[in-house]
Amino acid sequence: MNKYKLIPVVFLIIIAASAIFLLRTPSRVKPQTVSPAYKISPTPFPFMELTVEYLRQRSFDSSIGKLDKINEGNDYISYQTSYDSDGLKVNALLTEPKGENPAGGWPAVIFIHGYIPPKEYRTQVNYQSYVDYLAGNGLAVFKIDLRGHGTSQGDPGGAYYSSDYVIDTLNAYQALKNIPFINPDKIGLWGHSMAGNVVLRSLVVRPEIPAAVVWAGAVYSYADFARYGIADSSYQPPQSNVERVRRRRELFLVYGEPKNGHPFWKLVAPTSFLDDLEGAIQIHHAQDDNVVDIGYSRNLIKLLHDAKIPSELNEYQSGGHNLTGSTFSQAMQKTVDFYRKYLTD
Repeated sequence: MNKYKLIPVVFLIIIAASAIFLLRTPSRVKPQTVSPAYKISPTPFPFMELTVEYLRQRSFDSSIGKLDKINEGNDYISYQTSYDSDGLKVNALLTEPKGENPAGGWPAVIFIHGYIPPKEYRTQVNYQSYVDYLAGNGLAVFKIDLRGHGTSQGDPGGAYYSSDYVIDTLNAYQALKNIPFINPDKIGLWGHSMAGNVVLRSLVVRPEIPAAVVWAGAVYSYADFARYGIADSSYQPPQSNVERVRRRRELFLVYGEPKNGHPFWKLVAPTSFLDDLEGAIQIHHAQDDNVVDIGYSRNLIKLLHDAKIPSELNEYQSGGHNLTGSTFSQAMQKTVDFYRKYLTD
């Protein structure tokens, strides 16, 4: 598989299309400025910060904050902590397994939450049973509170039309590498729902990540987004005057909505870069999920198989969007077995 494959023809098409648009509507959209530190080539174009190639060429640098012990059980110790993500303090929960530290350090999982109304998110409450299961099976867990959630700094930029959560994830990846008791070569990702998009985009930006697990994930390609949508009754749209909404309007003015087929969206969608992946992916989805259609997962597994990526899709008759009931324990055990295979062997 080719590493960090470029799509030069598509870049040229985008630059040409963007130039035409900007010449026709100079007062409505301003070109985006890009820090010279990122050394982006070719010529910058509007919203290039959303693209996979842009994210590949920028740097991620972070370290963990103070570890405040909040709980100690039979199998692990948990700490409240934080890390820096592009100048923002992002809070997190870190678990350290008990026992003799393996040679090289503990295998670890960066745990990325799904959509929860940002003001309702709680570090020590949400997804606690998931963390308990993973941490109780010899995995260090770094559950990050994406920016703007709970008491994390910043605004919740959303997953599908912003790179903010990918940046938070990859800064967490770098911070975790700097922890002495963590094996820097054995760090995987876990994501639920909205975080399916975040996980897959993070993987194609850093293809060397060895393993990722997604539960009931959404929006891998924008064609699927247009087809299936998302039916989340808990979603609380941001107020119309916030920066996130303004930027999205501007984005659609330049490139149209993804369903319109502008080539720009191919540079954002992680499915355009699957051939570059070096790790393995496991997917879980319940057939009765009424929030995220299982079609997202079925289409993704086909693309992964076509790209010859080690991958599997586990379907369940029941469990809903959160894979509850008996499905939960089945999915968690398969998740643990998968991480043991790819993070410990």
